Amino acid sequence: MSIKSEDVEKFLNANPQFVKSYFSKKLKPGAVASVMGIQESAVDLDSFEQVSQVEEGEIFYDLIKDMQDNVNMEKVIFKILKRISALIHADRCSLFMYRQRNGIAELATRLFNVNATSKLEDCIVSPDSEIVFPLDIGIVGHVAHTKKHINVKDVNEDSHFCTFVDELTEYTTHNILATPIMNGKEVVAVIMGVNKTTGTNFTDEDEDLFLKYLKVGTLNLKIYHLSYLHSCETRKGQLLLWSANKVFEELTDIERQFHKALYTVRAYLNCDRYSVGLLDMTKEKEFFDIWPVLMEEQAPYSGPRTPDGREIIFYKVIDYILHGKEDIKVIPNPPADHWALASGLPTYVAESGFICNIMNAAADEMFSFQSEPLDDSGWTIKNVLCLPIVNKKEETVGVATFYNRKDGKPFDEQDENLMEALTQFLGWSVLNPDTYDKMNKLENRKDIAQDMVLYHVKCRDDEIQNILKTREHYGKEPRDCEEDELLQILKKELPGPRKFEIYEFRFSDFDCTELDLVRCGIQMYYEVGVVKKFQVPQEVLVRFMYSVSKGYRRITYHNWRHGFNVGQTMFTLLTTGQLKRYYTDLEVMAMITAGFLHDIDHRGTNNLYQVKSQNPLAKLHGSSILERHHLEFGKFLLGDESLNIFQNLNRRQTEHVFHLIDIAIIATDLALYFKKRTMFQKIVDLSETYEDEKKWVDFMSLETTRKEIHNIFLFACMAMMMTACDLSAITKPWEVQSKVALSVAAEFWEQGDLERTVLQQQPIPMMDRNKAAELPKLQCGFIDFVCTFVYKEFSRFHPATQPMYDGIQNNRREWKALQEAYEAKLKEAEEAAKANQEAAAAKKAIANANGGSAGSKTCSVC
Repeated sequence: MSIKSEDVEKFLNANPQFVKSYFSKKLKPGAVASVMGIQESAVDLDSFEQVSQVEEGEIFYDLIKDMQDNVNMEKVIFKILKRISALIHADRCSLFMYRQRNGIAELATRLFNVNATSKLEDCIVSPDSEIVFPLDIGIVGHVAHTKKHINVKDVNEDSHFCTFVDELTEYTTHNILATPIMNGKEVVAVIMGVNKTTGTNFTDEDEDLFLKYLKVGTLNLKIYHLSYLHSCETRKGQLLLWSANKVFEELTDIERQFHKALYTVRAYLNCDRYSVGLLDMTKEKEFFDIWPVLMEEQAPYSGPRTPDGREIIFYKVIDYILHGKEDIKVIPNPPADHWALASGLPTYVAESGFICNIMNAAADEMFSFQSEPLDDSGWTIKNVLCLPIVNKKEETVGVATFYNRKDGKPFDEQDENLMEALTQFLGWSVLNPDTYDKMNKLENRKDIAQDMVLYHVKCRDDEIQNILKTREHYGKEPRDCEEDELLQILKKELPGPRKFEIYEFRFSDFDCTELDLVRCGIQMYYEVGVVKKFQVPQEVLVRFMYSVSKGYRRITYHNWRHGFNVGQTMFTLLTTGQLKRYYTDLEVMAMITAGFLHDIDHRGTNNLYQVKSQNPLAKLHGSSILERHHLEFGKFLLGDESLNIFQNLNRRQTEHVFHLIDIAIIATDLALYFKKRTMFQKIVDLSETYEDEKKWVDFMSLETTRKEIHNIFLFACMAMMMTACDLSAITKPWEVQSKVALSVAAEFWEQGDLERTVLQQQPIPMMDRNKAAELPKLQCGFIDFVCTFVYKEFSRFHPATQPMYDGIQNNRREWKALQEAYEAKLKEAEEAAKANQEAAAAKKAIANANGGSAGSKTCSVC
């Protein structure tokens, strides 16, 4: 009769005292050393409990020592699995590492079929031999999904069991003991023991022992996992830092930007090779490109397209080789059968926008990767990670493909995150060259527009002959004449100072043609003596004045005539008004020039209208919108050498001139007028404290005080002079002023019409042509509120300017008389209307009274 193991186990369980006595007698150090694989000298035991304690102590000591010596994770876990296999009598144990690829979680074998007699090299699974479990397949996937350990006593009774590994390895699984290794709430790995060799299934004691020993394994796997995450984050930080450094070094070209960034970070990519395919960004083809399709000579494109509808055409591939000798290959217009494109993966990624992580390229069924070596080194494609490069507009600009992770393992979730961060950063950085390209195009468009403007504004060779008649006198062009020859012509052509009374405050342009005004403007530069002193080329001076006249638009009031009148008034203030004594000749030249330029290219509408209509000028200039535009336009003209009357000044003189012009033209903004009134009044008050006029002039103009006073007093005085010149029409004789005022009002009314029709707004009374009869009242208010102060203070400052103050006073009386006449008529009309209303009311009352008495009538029939 044979004795079965079940009978022995039953007997021993029923007789624990016998078991204790027997093992105390029979269990010797030699037997323990033989079973545990340790030296007999290390075993000195008298009881089973002591054996277990020494056994555990020896195991844990070795494991901690290995962890302390920085031995790799696989070696430590391998030792633990060997011990566990022996202690729980498992036929084999395995380690499955958790990872994610393409956003899908999976478990892959790292150590497989470990038992008490296994060797490490036999149990480590190479990347190309991995067994991969999705979390919805198998007991091991179920453990990772539920994050709970499990003891399956019979796999045939468990619905999660999958036989594909048994079929693959020709092995039969009966029972399983498995547990997840956790790092917080994250699964790191799953360890599994298979088939109890000394029983039908793993017991509860086996389960406790299994979990107990895996505590050390859990610690080791946590350290490994955290170390790996730290390494990945460090690589990501370095990668983004260096790529950012190179991206901002190169802002001009996307290809060079990508190349610099990708080449610099190659050490952090952890792959053997990578390539970048750049996509054609053309969305709409030219007519002649689609002509063959329209004529049915060529079939229309039917291939894949990017998510934004572009044809997928790689116009360049850059191949970075890191294995062996580093190299970079640039392939312009790569053929479709180029190895980097032939698989179809880059095209698929460009079309779908997906990230593709392929573990085993050779076995992949969707894409056909080249199986033969790509070069003489024998390098072949094993695993691939492919990502789209997408810009801020969500347009795919390229595809980056990374080949063969350096450690031989497939790319995992951390690699995907790192590469995605890189490609995302590169995609966003495309904004830099795009913006740079747009800026270049805008700059080029601006240059072209300025060239067009200059062509139409600049004085032509035939136009200059209207003044400099060199063809008539010398039979040659002005550029071919000497300065003396040009001077002789100008002496004949210019009107001189008396013909049009350019020295008088009462000057009127009514009897002048626009060409006469150009001639008068040229005459003024000769009158103040700056042409010879500053070596102004006379041809340049004529072209400049002619071009300024053409730069003014043909609008109702702010045209060349107004521009000239302001320049003439500045000239008159400086000469007749004797204000020239405070300024150098160079400053006088700048102030007269500013007067001519101050409203060039005026649009006939004010600053507020530019803001309301959202004109580009309002977006370009935050304040003093039109004034800044006039200034820029004037500088634009002076920037042309053939028009630059300041071309022979030195750098310091040029800077000073343009600084003066800046201040003078901006000062014509009436919004700034009230800010400068106080300063000018202080200057006038200070001048009255000097009894000796010479001392006052010396104080204002001598170099000893000029450094401190000039920038304040003289610039403030110049700014107020510009205002006085800009408003000077209000000081002209009544017969002139009344006509000019109607021109100003007409332009205001035109703006009011625009506000009413375009902006759908009710204009203010000054701009409303329906209130044209109120013009005298508005003029009186304008004179009192704005103008009188200017000319009154100037008459105090310099009595020579008294004619301007007298003129404005006279004009106010005229406007006041018109206002009173209008108001009298208005009052008379109101009284007449009131009388008519009263008469109508009385008549109605009488009619009602009469109607009341006759309203009741009785008819009697007798």
